[in-house]
Amino acid sequence: MVFCISGILHPVRIGMRSFVIAGGLIAACGSAPVMSQELNIYSHRQAFLLNPLLADFKKQTGTKINIVFASKGLIQRLIAEGPRSPADIILTVDIARLQQYAEKGLFAKVSTPRLNKNIPAHLRDPKGLWFGLSKRIRVVAVSKSRVKPGEVSRIEDLADPKWKGRICTRKGSHVYNRALLASLVAAHGEAAAEKWARGLVSNLARKPQGNDRAQAKAISQGICDVAIMNHYYYFKMKKNKKNPAHRKWADAIRIVFTNQRDRGNHVNISGVGLAKHSKNRKLTISLMEYLSAKQAQSLYAEVNYEYPANPVVHASTEVKQLGQFKDDSLPIATIAKLAPVAQRIIDRVGW
Repeated sequence: MVFCISGILHPVRIGMRSFVIAGGLIAACGSAPVMSQELNIYSHRQAFLLNPLLADFKKQTGTKINIVFASKGLIQRLIAEGPRSPADIILTVDIARLQQYAEKGLFAKVSTPRLNKNIPAHLRDPKGLWFGLSKRIRVVAVSKSRVKPGEVSRIEDLADPKWKGRICTRKGSHVYNRALLASLVAAHGEAAAEKWARGLVSNLARKPQGNDRAQAKAISQGICDVAIMNHYYYFKMKKNKKNPAHRKWADAIRIVFTNQRDRGNHVNISGVGLAKHSKNRKLTISLMEYLSAKQAQSLYAEVNYEYPANPVVHASTEVKQLGQFKDDSLPIATIAKLAPVAQRIIDRVGW
Protein backbone atom coordinates (compact mmCIF):
# COMPACT_ATOMS: atom_id res chain seq x y z
CA MET A 1 0.00 0.00 0.00
CA VAL A 2 1.18 3.57 -0.68
CA PHE A 3 0.66 5.95 2.23
CA CYS A 4 0.25 9.72 1.71
CA ILE A 5 1.09 12.04 4.55
CA SER A 6 1.16 15.81 4.38
CA GLY A 7 3.81 18.14 5.79
CA ILE A 8 7.53 17.32 5.99
CA LEU A 9 8.70 14.54 3.68
CA HIS A 10 10.18 11.37 5.15
CA PRO A 11 11.65 8.27 3.47
CA VAL A 12 9.77 5.06 4.18
CA ARG A 13 10.59 1.50 3.10
CA ILE A 14 7.71 -0.89 2.48
CA GLY A 15 8.94 -4.35 1.51
CA MET A 16 11.57 -3.93 -1.20
CA ARG A 17 10.30 -0.53 -2.31
CA SER A 18 11.23 2.91 -0.99
CA PHE A 19 8.71 5.69 -0.61
CA VAL A 20 8.86 9.24 0.66
CA ILE A 21 5.84 10.57 2.44
CA ALA A 22 5.08 13.83 4.12
CA GLY A 23 4.32 13.61 7.83
CA GLY A 24 0.86 14.01 9.31
CA LEU A 25 -1.80 11.91 7.55
CA ILE A 26 -2.12 8.19 8.32
CA ALA A 27 -4.32 7.08 5.44
CA ALA A 28 -3.95 5.16 2.24
CA CYS A 29 -4.05 7.20 -0.97
CA GLY A 30 -7.56 7.17 -2.33
CA SER A 31 -9.25 6.36 0.98
CA ALA A 32 -10.66 9.89 1.27
CA PRO A 33 -11.86 12.46 -1.28
CA VAL A 34 -9.43 15.14 -2.35
CA MET A 35 -10.01 18.49 -0.64
CA SER A 36 -10.43 21.67 -2.70
CA GLN A 37 -7.03 23.01 -1.54
CA GLU A 38 -5.19 19.71 -1.49
CA LEU A 39 -2.92 18.08 -4.06
CA ASN A 40 -1.58 14.55 -4.30
CA ILE A 41 1.77 14.16 -6.05
CA TYR A 42 3.26 10.93 -7.35
CA SER A 43 6.97 11.42 -7.86
CA HIS A 44 10.03 9.65 -9.21
CA ARG A 45 12.05 12.63 -8.02
CA GLN A 46 13.65 12.41 -4.58
CA ALA A 47 12.24 14.38 -1.66
CA PHE A 48 15.19 16.72 -1.15
CA LEU A 49 14.64 18.08 -4.67
CA LEU A 50 10.98 18.81 -4.02
CA ASN A 51 10.90 20.08 -0.43
CA PRO A 52 11.99 23.69 -1.20
CA LEU A 53 9.58 23.98 -4.14
CA LEU A 54 6.55 22.57 -2.36
CA ALA A 55 7.21 24.56 0.79
CA ASP A 56 7.25 27.75 -1.25
CA PHE A 57 4.08 26.80 -3.16
CA LYS A 58 2.30 25.98 0.09
CA LYS A 59 3.36 29.32 1.55
CA GLN A 60 1.98 31.16 -1.47
CA THR A 61 -1.30 29.27 -1.85
CA GLY A 62 -2.03 27.51 1.45
CA THR A 63 -2.30 24.24 -0.46
CA LYS A 64 -1.97 21.00 1.48
CA ILE A 65 0.54 18.74 -0.24
CA ASN A 66 0.54 14.94 -0.10
CA ILE A 67 3.42 13.25 -1.87
CA VAL A 68 4.43 9.68 -2.65
CA PHE A 69 7.95 8.93 -3.86
CA ALA A 70 8.89 5.66 -5.52
CA SER A 71 11.73 4.92 -7.91
CA LYS A 72 9.59 2.24 -9.62
CA GLY A 73 6.02 1.03 -9.79
CA LEU A 74 4.05 4.27 -10.00
CA ILE A 75 2.78 3.57 -13.52
CA GLN A 76 1.45 0.19 -12.45
CA ARG A 77 -0.17 1.77 -9.40
CA LEU A 78 -1.93 4.43 -11.47
CA ILE A 79 -3.23 1.79 -13.86
CA ALA A 80 -4.51 -0.32 -10.96
CA GLU A 81 -6.16 2.67 -9.28
CA GLY A 82 -7.89 3.76 -12.48
CA PRO A 83 -10.51 6.54 -12.11
CA ARG A 84 -10.29 6.22 -8.30
CA SER A 85 -6.66 7.33 -8.29
CA PRO A 86 -5.97 10.21 -5.90
CA ALA A 87 -2.99 11.39 -7.99
CA ASP A 88 -3.15 14.93 -9.33
CA ILE A 89 0.32 15.37 -10.74
CA ILE A 90 3.26 13.20 -11.80
CA LEU A 91 6.88 14.33 -11.49
CA THR A 92 9.55 12.22 -13.13
CA VAL A 93 12.93 12.20 -14.84
CA ASP A 94 13.90 11.43 -18.43
CA ILE A 95 11.75 11.61 -21.52
CA ALA A 96 11.45 7.80 -21.60
CA ARG A 97 9.42 7.74 -18.38
CA LEU A 98 7.30 10.72 -19.38
CA GLN A 99 6.50 8.99 -22.65
CA GLN A 100 5.54 5.78 -20.85
CA TYR A 101 2.87 7.67 -18.88
CA ALA A 102 1.66 9.38 -22.06
CA GLU A 103 1.47 6.16 -24.10
CA LYS A 104 -0.53 4.40 -21.37
CA GLY A 105 -3.06 7.24 -21.27
CA LEU A 106 -2.19 8.34 -17.73
CA PHE A 107 -1.76 12.06 -18.52
CA ALA A 108 -4.44 14.63 -19.32
CA LYS A 109 -3.85 17.34 -21.92
CA VAL A 110 -2.92 20.80 -20.67
CA SER A 111 -2.44 24.04 -22.55
CA THR A 112 -2.14 27.42 -20.88
CA PRO A 113 -0.49 30.65 -22.07
CA ARG A 114 1.82 30.64 -19.05
CA LEU A 115 3.07 27.08 -19.50
CA ASN A 116 3.54 27.56 -23.23
CA LYS A 117 5.47 30.77 -22.61
CA ASN A 118 7.69 29.37 -19.86
CA ILE A 119 8.59 26.04 -21.49
CA PRO A 120 9.99 26.13 -25.06
CA ALA A 121 8.11 24.08 -27.64
CA HIS A 122 10.94 21.55 -28.11
CA LEU A 123 10.88 20.76 -24.37
CA ARG A 124 7.16 19.93 -24.15
CA ASP A 125 4.77 17.46 -25.71
CA PRO A 126 3.06 18.81 -28.86
CA LYS A 127 -0.27 17.58 -27.46
CA GLY A 128 0.29 19.10 -24.02
CA LEU A 129 0.63 15.77 -22.22
CA TRP A 130 3.91 16.63 -20.48
CA PHE A 131 6.26 19.58 -19.92
CA GLY A 132 9.99 19.65 -19.28
CA LEU A 133 11.02 21.33 -16.03
CA SER A 134 14.81 21.03 -16.17
CA LYS A 135 17.48 20.15 -18.72
CA ARG A 136 19.97 17.36 -18.17
CA ILE A 137 22.95 17.59 -20.51
CA ARG A 138 24.60 14.32 -21.66
CA VAL A 139 28.23 15.37 -21.87
CA VAL A 140 31.59 13.73 -22.51
CA ALA A 141 33.98 13.50 -19.56
CA VAL A 142 37.68 13.22 -20.38
CA SER A 143 40.83 12.71 -18.37
CA LYS A 144 42.52 16.02 -17.58
CA SER A 145 45.95 14.43 -17.81
CA ARG A 146 45.56 12.05 -20.76
CA VAL A 147 43.22 13.85 -23.18
CA LYS A 148 44.18 17.20 -24.64
CA PRO A 149 41.63 20.01 -24.97
CA GLY A 150 39.92 19.76 -28.34
CA GLU A 151 40.65 16.07 -28.92
CA VAL A 152 36.94 15.39 -28.45
CA SER A 153 34.58 17.99 -29.87
CA ARG A 154 31.65 15.96 -31.27
CA ILE A 155 29.82 12.95 -29.86
CA GLU A 156 30.53 11.32 -33.23
CA ASP A 157 34.26 11.40 -32.35
CA LEU A 158 33.80 8.53 -29.90
CA ALA A 159 33.54 6.07 -32.80
CA ASP A 160 37.02 7.04 -34.06
CA PRO A 161 39.47 4.09 -33.79
CA LYS A 162 41.95 6.41 -32.02
CA TRP A 163 39.91 5.80 -28.86
CA LYS A 164 40.26 2.01 -29.04
CA GLY A 165 40.24 0.63 -25.48
CA ARG A 166 39.88 4.11 -23.97
CA ILE A 167 36.12 4.65 -23.45
CA CYS A 168 33.83 3.71 -20.54
CA THR A 169 30.02 3.91 -20.41
CA ARG A 170 27.09 2.53 -18.51
CA LYS A 171 24.82 0.11 -20.39
CA GLY A 172 23.50 1.34 -23.71
CA SER A 173 19.98 0.27 -22.76
CA HIS A 174 19.88 2.75 -19.90
CA VAL A 175 17.39 5.51 -20.69
CA TYR A 176 20.14 8.18 -20.71
CA ASN A 177 22.17 6.40 -23.40
CA ARG A 178 19.12 5.29 -25.35
CA ALA A 179 17.98 8.92 -25.61
CA LEU A 180 21.48 9.95 -26.72
CA LEU A 181 21.46 7.32 -29.47
CA ALA A 182 17.94 8.38 -30.50
CA SER A 183 19.29 11.89 -31.03
CA LEU A 184 21.95 10.44 -33.35
CA VAL A 185 19.26 8.55 -35.28
CA ALA A 186 17.43 11.86 -35.71
CA ALA A 187 20.60 13.63 -36.84
CA HIS A 188 22.05 11.01 -39.21
CA GLY A 189 19.53 8.23 -39.81
CA GLU A 190 19.36 4.69 -38.45
CA ALA A 191 22.19 3.20 -40.52
CA ALA A 192 24.69 5.90 -39.60
CA ALA A 193 23.65 5.81 -35.95
CA GLU A 194 24.23 2.04 -35.87
CA LYS A 195 27.65 2.48 -37.45
CA TRP A 196 28.51 5.00 -34.72
CA ALA A 197 27.26 2.65 -31.99
CA ARG A 198 29.36 -0.22 -33.36
CA GLY A 199 32.39 2.04 -33.40
CA LEU A 200 31.74 3.13 -29.82
CA VAL A 201 31.40 -0.47 -28.61
CA SER A 202 34.63 -1.45 -30.35
CA ASN A 203 36.40 1.37 -28.48
CA LEU A 204 35.23 0.38 -24.99
CA ALA A 205 37.87 -0.25 -22.36
CA ARG A 206 35.56 -2.62 -20.46
CA LYS A 207 32.07 -4.09 -20.54
CA PRO A 208 29.41 -1.37 -19.99
CA GLN A 209 28.69 -1.19 -16.28
CA GLY A 210 27.91 1.02 -13.31
CA ASN A 211 26.27 4.42 -13.16
CA ASP A 212 27.59 7.75 -14.39
CA ARG A 213 29.72 8.28 -11.29
CA ALA A 214 31.37 4.91 -11.93
CA GLN A 215 32.61 6.18 -15.29
CA ALA A 216 34.34 9.14 -13.67
CA LYS A 217 35.84 6.76 -11.12
CA ALA A 218 37.19 4.59 -13.95
CA ILE A 219 38.87 7.61 -15.53
CA SER A 220 40.49 8.56 -12.22
CA GLN A 221 41.78 4.98 -11.88
CA GLY A 222 43.24 4.98 -15.38
CA ILE A 223 40.86 2.30 -16.68
CA CYS A 224 39.72 4.61 -19.48
CA ASP A 225 40.27 8.16 -20.70
CA VAL A 226 36.82 9.12 -21.99
CA ALA A 227 33.28 8.56 -20.70
CA ILE A 228 29.69 9.64 -21.24
CA MET A 229 27.74 11.11 -18.33
CA ASN A 230 25.06 13.62 -17.32
CA HIS A 231 26.59 16.96 -16.39
CA TYR A 232 25.14 17.26 -12.87
CA TYR A 233 26.99 14.16 -11.63
CA TYR A 234 30.19 16.17 -11.91
CA PHE A 235 28.90 18.63 -9.31
CA LYS A 236 27.38 15.95 -7.11
CA MET A 237 30.83 14.37 -6.89
CA LYS A 238 32.69 17.65 -6.56
CA LYS A 239 30.42 18.89 -3.75
CA ASN A 240 30.29 15.59 -1.87
CA LYS A 241 31.49 16.46 1.65
CA LYS A 242 31.03 12.95 3.05
CA ASN A 243 33.09 11.02 0.51
CA PRO A 244 36.51 12.41 -0.48
CA ALA A 245 36.83 9.71 -3.16
CA HIS A 246 34.00 11.29 -5.12
CA ARG A 247 35.77 14.65 -5.11
CA LYS A 248 38.90 12.89 -6.37
CA TRP A 249 36.93 11.41 -9.27
CA ALA A 250 35.56 14.82 -10.20
CA ASP A 251 39.01 16.40 -10.03
CA ALA A 252 40.31 13.83 -12.54
CA ILE A 253 37.91 14.81 -15.32
CA ARG A 254 37.12 17.71 -17.62
CA ILE A 255 33.61 18.22 -18.98
CA VAL A 256 33.22 18.61 -22.74
CA PHE A 257 30.08 20.00 -24.37
CA THR A 258 29.86 18.32 -27.77
CA ASN A 259 28.76 19.44 -31.23
CA GLN A 260 29.19 23.12 -30.49
CA ARG A 261 29.90 23.94 -34.13
CA ASP A 262 26.84 22.14 -35.48
CA ARG A 263 23.57 20.99 -33.84
CA GLY A 264 24.59 21.43 -30.19
CA ASN A 265 24.91 19.07 -27.24
CA HIS A 266 22.20 16.44 -26.68
CA VAL A 267 19.67 17.34 -23.98
CA ASN A 268 17.27 15.29 -21.88
CA ILE A 269 14.73 16.52 -19.32
CA SER A 270 12.95 16.01 -16.05
CA GLY A 271 9.27 16.78 -16.39
CA VAL A 272 5.71 16.93 -15.18
CA GLY A 273 2.26 15.80 -16.30
CA LEU A 274 -1.30 16.25 -15.08
CA ALA A 275 -2.75 12.94 -13.88
CA LYS A 276 -5.68 11.88 -16.06
CA HIS A 277 -8.05 11.37 -13.13
CA SER A 278 -7.04 14.43 -11.08
CA LYS A 279 -9.89 15.60 -8.86
CA ASN A 280 -8.44 19.11 -8.67
CA ARG A 281 -7.39 20.03 -12.20
CA LYS A 282 -7.38 23.82 -11.78
CA LEU A 283 -5.14 23.79 -8.71
CA THR A 284 -2.88 21.16 -10.26
CA ILE A 285 -2.36 23.32 -13.34
CA SER A 286 -1.50 26.20 -11.00
CA LEU A 287 1.25 24.05 -9.49
CA MET A 288 2.50 23.11 -12.96
CA GLU A 289 2.66 26.78 -13.89
CA TYR A 290 4.46 27.56 -10.65
CA LEU A 291 7.05 24.84 -11.37
CA SER A 292 7.71 26.38 -14.79
CA ALA A 293 8.13 29.94 -13.46
CA LYS A 294 11.24 31.76 -12.27
CA GLN A 295 11.19 31.02 -8.53
CA ALA A 296 10.79 27.25 -8.80
CA GLN A 297 13.08 27.02 -11.80
CA SER A 298 15.84 28.75 -9.85
CA LEU A 299 15.34 26.36 -6.92
CA TYR A 300 15.52 23.37 -9.27
CA ALA A 301 18.76 24.69 -10.69
CA GLU A 302 20.31 25.26 -7.27
CA VAL A 303 19.36 21.94 -5.68
CA ASN A 304 20.33 19.44 -8.38
CA TYR A 305 22.72 21.41 -10.62
CA GLU A 306 20.35 21.03 -13.57
CA TYR A 307 19.70 23.68 -16.19
CA PRO A 308 16.32 25.45 -16.03
CA ALA A 309 13.91 24.62 -18.85
CA ASN A 310 12.62 28.19 -18.72
CA PRO A 311 15.03 30.13 -20.97
CA VAL A 312 14.84 33.36 -18.95
CA VAL A 313 16.12 31.65 -15.78
CA HIS A 314 19.87 31.36 -15.30
CA ALA A 315 21.79 28.28 -14.23
CA SER A 316 23.17 28.12 -10.69
CA THR A 317 26.48 29.78 -9.83
CA GLU A 318 28.21 26.38 -9.70
CA VAL A 319 26.89 25.20 -13.07
CA LYS A 320 27.88 28.48 -14.70
CA GLN A 321 31.48 27.44 -14.05
CA LEU A 322 31.17 25.00 -16.95
CA GLY A 323 30.79 27.97 -19.28
CA GLN A 324 28.34 28.82 -22.04
CA PHE A 325 27.29 26.13 -24.48
CA LYS A 326 24.84 25.45 -27.28
CA ASP A 327 22.27 22.73 -26.68
CA ASP A 328 20.47 20.70 -29.32
CA SER A 329 16.99 22.08 -30.04
CA LEU A 330 15.77 18.73 -31.37
CA PRO A 331 12.22 18.24 -30.02
CA ILE A 332 12.31 15.93 -27.01
CA ALA A 333 9.19 14.29 -28.42
CA THR A 334 11.25 13.17 -31.42
CA ILE A 335 13.72 11.46 -29.09
CA ALA A 336 10.83 9.64 -27.43
CA LYS A 337 9.51 8.54 -30.82
CA LEU A 338 12.91 7.20 -31.91
CA ALA A 339 13.75 5.45 -28.61
CA PRO A 340 12.53 2.02 -29.83
CA VAL A 341 14.76 2.35 -32.91
CA ALA A 342 17.68 3.24 -30.67
CA GLN A 343 17.02 0.22 -28.45
CA ARG A 344 17.05 -2.14 -31.42
CA ILE A 345 20.43 -0.73 -32.44
CA ILE A 346 21.74 -1.18 -28.90
CA ASP A 347 20.63 -4.80 -28.92
CA ARG A 348 22.21 -5.48 -32.29
CA VAL A 349 25.62 -3.97 -31.46
CA GLY A 350 25.80 -5.33 -27.89
CA TRP A 351 26.14 -2.01 -26.10
